[in-house]
Parts: sequence; structure tokens; C-alpha cells
Amino acid sequence: MDRDEENKNNPLNQEEYNDTETESTATDAPSADHMQEDLSEEKEIDAEYTEVEEPAKKEPIVEPAASARPTMNKEERARVYSTVNETEDASRRPKDRKNSPIRNGIVGGLIGGGMVALIGAGLLFGSGILGNGSGTDGNGNTSVNETVTDVAVNVTTDTTAAVEKVQDAVVSIINMQSGNTNMFGFDLPQNSSDTTNGTLETSSEGSGVIYKIEGDLAYIVTNNHVIDGADELEILMKDGTKKVATVVGSDIWTDLAVLTIPAANVTAVASFGDSDTVNVGEPAIAIGSPLGTEFATSVTQGIISAKNRSVSTDVDSDGIIDWDVTALQTDAAINPGNSGGALINIAGQVIGINSMKISDSNVEGMGFAIPSNDVLTIINELEQNGEIVRPILGVSMLDLSQISAAQQSSVLALPEDVTAGVVIAEVQALSAAELGGLEQYDVITEMNGEPVTSIVDLRKILYALEVGTDVEISYYRAGTLQSTTVTLTEGQTSAE
Repeated sequence: MDRDEENKNNPLNQEEYNDTETESTATDAPSADHMQEDLSEEKEIDAEYTEVEEPAKKEPIVEPAASARPTMNKEERARVYSTVNETEDASRRPKDRKNSPIRNGIVGGLIGGGMVALIGAGLLFGSGILGNGSGTDGNGNTSVNETVTDVAVNVTTDTTAAVEKVQDAVVSIINMQSGNTNMFGFDLPQNSSDTTNGTLETSSEGSGVIYKIEGDLAYIVTNNHVIDGADELEILMKDGTKKVATVVGSDIWTDLAVLTIPAANVTAVASFGDSDTVNVGEPAIAIGSPLGTEFATSVTQGIISAKNRSVSTDVDSDGIIDWDVTALQTDAAINPGNSGGALINIAGQVIGINSMKISDSNVEGMGFAIPSNDVLTIINELEQNGEIVRPILGVSMLDLSQISAAQQSSVLALPEDVTAGVVIAEVQALSAAELGGLEQYDVITEMNGEPVTSIVDLRKILYALEVGTDVEISYYRAGTLQSTTVTLTEGQTSAE
């Protein structure tokens, strides 16, 4: 529907439309000198091209038959058609309207946008970034401009600057072991190489961080589980150089280890930040070798999701929770192979050593790193002693929750209100526990004034004490609550 028809059908514009029809008809009617002569033909054409509202009492106009039309020459016929067309065009031409603010705004916007586009194109052409692809040579002949200009952008951010400080200090660690044999008795095909210990195969791969150079040696911190069971450890540097590492010391409970390699060609050393001052929500960047050396020195970014997160772990893979690791939680992607790598802040300082993640189809972005302040304490002691010296009780234990209700009643004779504690399964000869009077089937419920509900609780309390400390222990024996004082002795064994 054109604008004229729309105006005609709109009741609000009906009066305006009628005025338009009247004005157009009065202004553009044919002249009188030929009106009478061509009357019959003009009526026919008017009926054919223009809709005319008929008066109510007039007889309907009947178009004459073709044979009754008068004869006209070409000039007369052309003049009549021209007049009718002009009349029709004028009748459909609407009256001038007042300017619409919306229409003016749209038109103004289009004009302004066009001007900006023309100015921008002119600047681009003038700068040489855009060209018309042609020109003229010295002889005035048109030539095609085949010159292509590359536009390079050097993007530098706080993240790239932080990574630049640390990435050369992050290495890949290859755990080499003698050939693995499966249940069918043949060697499993794996990557193998001739090493100082003969032909060994790659058992696993992880990451590490060079944190200092002392004399001819460079020191690397990594996870204990990265080097566990290795017959030899290869270090892959960022530049592709491989070196054989020596184990200085390791600790199963904190999952940390220290290695050394020759310092020759080591070009970067990472610095540690203060993990206690880390804020939840601040940027966190993980650097390591996810899935192994093929993706060495990969960088992922996230934030610190939580601090002082207690993560239960099965240290000896026996299906029983042995320890609670206090860790930084991050949503930066941490995958197998990232273990032992660096978690850094936006200043390029190491604030944690990536250690573990929660692997579950319903979980995404929950990785954990050992805080740098804990790392520094452990690696300094590993450098000095090769191990972490901790006090022990000299017992093997079970959580009370692992004992059936019937045995708790018949064997341990516990009161019904005792529902948590640690059961002594075995006491080592001449141990601190034996010298302190503890026996098999005693149920420890308190140590050093703190409640003991599980083995993890007992270890946390025990490992916070010094060797030689006298500690008071409360326990149930045959249903009776008793207490004793035990002098802690030195040792590092799986039994406490």
C-alpha cells in the first residue's frame, strides 16, 4: 500500500486526503480548447486510470464500445495520454506536510554517519592503510598497486609481563622407571631412552620451578608425587635442553620435593611472594606442562577462589583419607602434568605450587596449590636434612568410624556417647606410646587439649609439636576415660 492509499484509509488523515484530491483536480485539469473535442476518449481513460467516486443519484457511466470511438491521429492521441498521465500523477501527489522530528533525526543521522565514514576513509587512504589498488606511472599509464602493508600490534598486559618473569624458570620433570610389566607378562610400549641407569621408560610427567642457584647447582621445587618411584629424573628446560636431576629430599605429607641440576645454561630463577597477603578474587596464573612435555610451559589464568582451604587426601593410595592439605583454591585450569608447577600473582611472584585438582564430571575449575609460605618452610628443611623431621607416637591407628557398632560395644566397651576418636591398632616396641603406657585398643579422644575425632586430627596436632615435647593424651580403655603424658620422639614412618 503506498503512502497515499494509507492516508486515505486513515480516518485522522481523511480530511487532508480529501483536500489533496480537490486541490489536485482543480489545478491539473485539462485545458478547455481541447476538452470538448476529446471528451469521449478522456472519459474512457479517466475511468481506466483514476478511481472516481460516483454521485449517488447519477446513472452509472458506461464505457463506449471500441467501434464507437472517434478517430484521432498520433499527435492528438499522444497529447491526450500526456494530459491524463499528468492529471493522474497530480491527483496522487500528497500535500506538503510539516517536518517530522523522527524523520529529521533519522535523515540527520544518516547524513552525519555518511560524513564520518567519508572522513575516516579519507584518513585511511591518506595514511596508506587503504588504497585504491591503482595509480599512474611516469608515462601516465594506469598501473595496479601490488604493495601490501602488514600491520603488527605488540600487545603487552600485566599478565604477559608476569609470565615473562617466570616462564623460563618453569621446567618439565620426566619420571623415568624400569620397564613396566602388565598382567600378561610383556613390557608395555612407552617412551624410552638410554639413561645413566640403562634403558628406562617414561612413567609420568610433571612440572617444577627453579627457585635458586647456589654454586654450580640450580634448585627445583616440585611435588613428591611427581618424583615418586623414579629410577631417574630428567628435567626438560624451556629451550629444549635436558638434564638429569638429583633428589635432595622429599616429604610425603606436604607433597613437596627438592631437586638439583647443573646450573649451566639456567637463565631464570623464580621469586616467592607472600601467600598470607593473597586476596580472594585477585588474578592467579598457572604455568606448567599439562598432559606432559608436549604442552610444556602452558599458561592458564583465573583467580584465587579461596584461602586456607582444607583438602582431604589419600597419601598412600589405600582408599583411606590420611591427611588434610591446607591449600589455595583457584579456578585457573590445572591438569595432570601441571603438578609441581607455579601459581603466580600478577607481579610474577610464585604464591603457590600447583598440587591437585578435583576431577569429577560435575566439577569445573577447582584446583589447589600449596601456599608459598608453607613451601618455603618445607624446602628449607629439605635442603638441610633431606627430610622433614617430625615427632611420632609409634602406633598404627584406625578411625573409630571404621569399627562396627557391635565391636565398639563388645571389644572396645565404649560408652554410647563416645562416637568419634582414634583406635590404636598396634603399638611399636620402645616407642613413645609404649613408654607412655598406651596399649592396643585404647581409643584416643583428646591430645594436647584439642579434641581428636580422626587420624587426620591427630596428625595435625602431632606434627605441629616439636620432638621431645611432653604431651597429654586422653583415651578410653575398657570403657573408662584415662589420661597419660607422652614424650614425643623423632621419626618419619607411616606408623605414628
